[in-house]
Amino acid sequence: MSEAGRSGYVVDAPLAPPTATQGLLEVFRRRYLLKLLVRREINARYSGSFLGLIWSYINPLSQLFIYIVVFGELLDRGRTEQFPIHIFCGLIVVHFFVETFNAGTRSIVRNKALIRKMALPKEMFPVASMMVSLFHVAPQLVILTVTVLIVGWSPSAVGLGSFVLALGIVMVLGTALALMFSVANVYFRDFASVVNIMTNFVRFGVPMIYPYSIVSERFGAAAEYYLWNPLSNAVLLVQRAFWVGTTEDPAATAATELPDNLIGRGLLMLVISIVLLVVAQFVFRRFENKIPERLT
Repeated sequence: MSEAGRSGYVVDAPLAPPTATQGLLEVFRRRYLLKLLVRREINARYSGSFLGLIWSYINPLSQLFIYIVVFGELLDRGRTEQFPIHIFCGLIVVHFFVETFNAGTRSIVRNKALIRKMALPKEMFPVASMMVSLFHVAPQLVILTVTVLIVGWSPSAVGLGSFVLALGIVMVLGTALALMFSVANVYFRDFASVVNIMTNFVRFGVPMIYPYSIVSERFGAAAEYYLWNPLSNAVLLVQRAFWVGTTEDPAATAATELPDNLIGRGLLMLVISIVLLVVAQFVFRRFENKIPERLT
């Protein structure tokens, strides 16, 4: 009997390394593994804590209180309506992006022991970091929603769409940058520090602690370049969703405090973020095969 007959079926297929993946598509095909990674990250963050997940509510509540006292009563002094809510809307976007970018950049190096043991798509680690950050958006959103409801806000389809669009921009943009910088951080650990410095400028590069109308007044036509920052558009979209509805005249506030065609700009920023994600995936795939030997 021939060798082929004794061994059963012979598969005529090219050999492929066990770590071969289809990038982000493979990540979401292995949703169960992604879920385990996200759960592990969340459990590790609150391990040994008496209050556990309650801290995810206490921290944003304390920040909202600080903004009400410091910005609402001491600094702004009523120049911007519901200024603490204005700031908190921006804070949700800033925290989501900064946490995704910072944690995503360190994700591969931090999980090097797991990468050495298992054949899995390495993109899963930056994506898991984004999902953990998204998990922490929920408590902030609950606090914001309760606060604006107390003030007199009522939900609308445009507002809901604006928030979903803003969330999509930050999710895609944060994941794209995390992919590129996570693989760069494998080659040069300095990139983790570079990202940490870069994120220090985020809160000042978006209309959070100042209204967009100031940018428009002081820079005129040049303010158009300011709006090419996807995060600025994301903050403005969240403010459109929640803050605008808490002012005395929401229509007038939207006309004077927000740029024209905000939804259209947001959709454009989402498309740009998706293009950046495609580029990031290409860069990641270009260098990922050398990641294990660099994780020493």
